[in-house]
Amino acid sequence: MEENIKKEETFENEEIEEVEEVEQELMDDTEEKATDASFEEIEQIKQEKDELYNKLIRLQAEYDNFRKRTQREKAADLKYKSQSLVTELLPIVDNFERALDNKPEDHAVQPFFEGMEMIYRQLSTALEKEGVEIIETVGETFDPNIHQAVMQVEDDQYDSNTVVEELQKGYRLKDRVIRPAMVKVNQ
Repeated sequence: MEENIKKEETFENEEIEEVEEVEQELMDDTEEKATDASFEEIEQIKQEKDELYNKLIRLQAEYDNFRKRTQREKAADLKYKSQSLVTELLPIVDNFERALDNKPEDHAVQPFFEGMEMIYRQLSTALEKEGVEIIETVGETFDPNIHQAVMQVEDDQYDSNTVVEELQKGYRLKDRVIRPAMVKVNQ
């Protein structure tokens, strides 16, 4: 009987050990699965964080580019703010110059002519203050960026591709050509 009890106890101990081993295996498997799952989750979260970080960096770069572009556009707008007014005034300046080229010989009209000269000088000074410059032409090498060739002539006094005569003045506002000079060019 004692022997039976010992056998039963041994059997029970073996069963308990087996159950404990199975439980331990289950716990180990669960921990491994949990560890594997948590590693996968951690990797997924890291990947999502990296993607969001890259999006944030790109968005910041786009915003910086937008801000810089806007500043450049504002600076250009300020620099050339008077371009439309100058463009409208250039034909008036041309007409003043044509009128002043025909100086009257009648002394009665002389004060009127002097008044027109004063107005022309004031207008020219105001344009210069805004940054308007006359494009130099006669004797210069022809440059299609600032000259508009309307005629070609053959003249031995000038080198080839040199401006011989100015037909209409050209103007630039600061560094931008508003109106190219119309010229005759030597072949």
